[in-house]
Amino acid sequence: MRARIYRPAKNAMQSGKARTRQWLLEFEPETARTIDPLMGWTSSGDMRQQVTLEFDTAEEAVAYAEKHGIPYQRFEPHVAPPRPKAYSDNFRYDRKVPWSH
Repeated sequence: MRARIYRPAKNAMQSGKARTRQWLLEFEPETARTIDPLMGWTSSGDMRQQVTLEFDTAEEAVAYAEKHGIPYQRFEPHVAPPRPKAYSDNFRYDRKVPWSH
């Protein structure tokens, strides 16, 4: 019963950053999923896969895992490089690299 502590990435379908500031603690699956022979659906008897705990900081999540004796693995979030501030910065007179042809 190992847990993952991570901060979720930004949704690729939207430009907003909702639900990316909190840290999540999720349990890794203990058993593999099985295929139902009648319907073909996948199922699992592991109920911990449905549990997701949210924390404001990574330290809170780590403290919770240590308090309850849960082995965990912490993943650091990917930080995107800074982007240009505005479109008008492309046409500034003090630009270091010439933009025109």
